[in-house]
Amino acid sequence: MNYDQTLDYLYSKLPMFTRVGATAFKKDLHNTIVMCEKLGNPQHKFKSIHVGGTNGKGSTSHMLAAIFHQAGFKTGLYTSPHLKDFRERIRINGVMISEDFVVDFVASQSDIIEELSPSFFEVTVAMAFSYFETEQVDIAIVEVGLGGRLDSTNIITPELSIITNISLDHTNILGNTLPEIAVEKAGIIKHKIPVVIGERHPETDQIFIKKAEETGSEIVFADEQLSIQHFQRENELLSLSVRDKDHVLFQELALDLTGSYQLKNILTVVQSALVLNKLGYRISDQDVRTGLSNVKELTGLQGRWQVLGNHPLVICDTGHNIAGISEVVQNIRETPHDHLHIVIGMVKDKDIGGVLKLLPSDARYYFCQPDLERALPAAELARQALDQQLIGDVFQSVQLALTAAKNDASDDDLIFVGGSTFVVAEVL
Repeated sequence: MNYDQTLDYLYSKLPMFTRVGATAFKKDLHNTIVMCEKLGNPQHKFKSIHVGGTNGKGSTSHMLAAIFHQAGFKTGLYTSPHLKDFRERIRINGVMISEDFVVDFVASQSDIIEELSPSFFEVTVAMAFSYFETEQVDIAIVEVGLGGRLDSTNIITPELSIITNISLDHTNILGNTLPEIAVEKAGIIKHKIPVVIGERHPETDQIFIKKAEETGSEIVFADEQLSIQHFQRENELLSLSVRDKDHVLFQELALDLTGSYQLKNILTVVQSALVLNKLGYRISDQDVRTGLSNVKELTGLQGRWQVLGNHPLVICDTGHNIAGISEVVQNIRETPHDHLHIVIGMVKDKDIGGVLKLLPSDARYYFCQPDLERALPAAELARQALDQQLIGDVFQSVQLALTAAKNDASDDDLIFVGGSTFVVAEVL
């Protein structure tokens, strides 16, 4: 098979969570363990950092990868899902895995794929670990796919575990309460491996503290140790200062990811860099500064409060749950505009009503659906939106909705595109 045929084989043969939802989630690590054992357990042959959490784990992973790259480390990065190209999931120093490696890996593993019938995610995790071993990376930043305890990535023994935050998402799989979800996320905390928690929360703090005590892991809450000062957006950068309890650690950091929710992620990243330096990694203040100001260039990150056009201003963001949409709405409020146009589509297994309640009623809506099985039909989304006095028109595709919004908008208006990672993928 060539590259396109190989991807068609993976998409058609293997259950894929992004397309079909919970039925693709394998509730144990068996398939990943078996596949990696056949590969000689590549996950034990490179150093890694494990990043979990409900929101922000993708941005945090990319920021850390940029910093390590800037510090001179050959840096692997595994994230999911991809937006435009499957190979976005697996990168080294920002460069995507080669098509040839993907083709050769699937060909060499076809027997065990046929035997085990693993999920799409299980195969891509094994592929990433094999690639990082083959290319002899110095460090790999590995983002959890879903949850933590039973996630396929959870067969690594990292240098550091990071949990960004806990909020309600994937409740049909992880649990209906914050403590239940926290238990699953805490599953990435390993014996004697330090852990950084991004945000404190009264319902989940003790779960992480107890787990860290059980594993003998040093635990630190980033937002308890560090704080943000003097932040503002200027010249497509987010400018801010970071201080600890005694003094300013970083004066006027510049981040090329301008969503205000990145202020939380910055604290997690800086605290992680402090812990990693204690572990012997040589990450200078300048590495942090340069890495953070060039995250998109160094890693290829897209879809985080990303400007797609001006006059009218068109911005997309992958926030898709209640916590993520809350941040999006805050960013919309902070962005000068005359009239607001929102192109929105969602998938069926999210808290549709909870998200819609957060959205502004003074916007014009363009309801659409991404092209995948999990998509909520645009007409149904519009019907539920009407219950919240959100008014707009229904479109059969994301592109038709965006085109209509552009035709309706004036130069000083704002068009926001989101509601789902897959809506953003299609506009990109």
